[in-house]
Amino acid sequence: MAAWPNPWLPLLLVAALLAFEDWLSTPSCSGGEPAPDLAAGDLRAMMVADLMLLGSDATYADRFFRDHVTSKLFTKSIQTTNPDMIIVLGDISARGSEHNESKWIAVLEQFEGILGQYSSLPLHIVLGDKDVGECSSLDGKLVHRMAKHLPGLDSSGCGAFEFSNTSFVSLNAVALLCGDNMLRFSVEKVMEKESHHFQKKRLNGAYHSPLGSENGEGVGAHSWRQNSMTLGSGPVLLLHIPLHKSQKSDTGVIGVPMFPDGTVSDHPLVPPSSKQSPLVPPSSKQSPLVPPSSKQSGVDGRRLYDQSHTLPANSTQYILQALKPRIIFSAHADSFSDYTHPDGTREVTVPAMTWKKGGMPGFAIATFGQKGVVSVNCCWLVQEWYIMTGYSVFLFLTALAIRWSHWI
Repeated sequence: MAAWPNPWLPLLLVAALLAFEDWLSTPSCSGGEPAPDLAAGDLRAMMVADLMLLGSDATYADRFFRDHVTSKLFTKSIQTTNPDMIIVLGDISARGSEHNESKWIAVLEQFEGILGQYSSLPLHIVLGDKDVGECSSLDGKLVHRMAKHLPGLDSSGCGAFEFSNTSFVSLNAVALLCGDNMLRFSVEKVMEKESHHFQKKRLNGAYHSPLGSENGEGVGAHSWRQNSMTLGSGPVLLLHIPLHKSQKSDTGVIGVPMFPDGTVSDHPLVPPSSKQSPLVPPSSKQSPLVPPSSKQSGVDGRRLYDQSHTLPANSTQYILQALKPRIIFSAHADSFSDYTHPDGTREVTVPAMTWKKGGMPGFAIATFGQKGVVSVNCCWLVQEWYIMTGYSVFLFLTALAIRWSHWI
């Protein structure tokens, strides 16, 4: 049996492989890497989205290559950014709506395996359109079956929790995207409940707005509104579908979206009435979140929502007015954005953490300070072709070294 021409060559190859894997798994973060140490009471969350896992339907390439590499990416990213918790902003599954309960559990187990030793970190998962299906196939029973395996979610796919003195609310945005489903009303009830909860906290002096603004409006301007919350005094809002983004008007000024038929003006979502809460629909027959287009029924009505990549404009207004979010985190767009809504609410859209979408995978690190300050770093990972090229070169060099040893 021929000996290696250089006894150090195998060790050099292994060392080169380890160095390559360490390089490829190290994220590149905007503004530099987040500080390793947090101030007392601060919270750091790792925001990921669109993992598109296949669970028991995963191919051998997924199980023995992509999952292995993804696990290294998560491990290095967690070691680098040191988060206190992980939040998945939807689409953990590639086709969850087609899965039975056992296959859905397999997806969650696959993600647990990818996290490895860090699967013990606090985890919250938001439901996305790939998880529960598009509007034409949205089913309340399916959502309930999925949500019961995700701690913190109710039967409608919504949740509210507090971690390190930071309040979070996650909504089933897919239900809000679709105008003709019963889940929407359950989501509205969650928003109404959470709005009253935060108003009560504010009246009790338990929370003060970090922005210190009354949204630029006098109390008498809309005396029918009973929402006493100030801008930014609400929870951190977690969604899969981004909110509607206002466009520039003819005057070049970015303003609040306008709606036909007088659906909303400025912020009101229902007509003024001293007998009715501003967060309760004026009629049980019609939700304030249903845009005029939702009057269409059947396939035509659903198609309008299936073609949208943001929530309807009046749903956006309802959310902003009811919850007054401290900050919003969304996904679905596959790219990073940091947008400020006309009322001053900040929305960060997190990129997809998968190569299946074709772009550069990434995630966001959010640090919540006790004084209301939220800093966000977007971190990018290497593209798949870098990984494929690197491993191919390593295999080629290994094969060349073995052939060389036989020649000698």
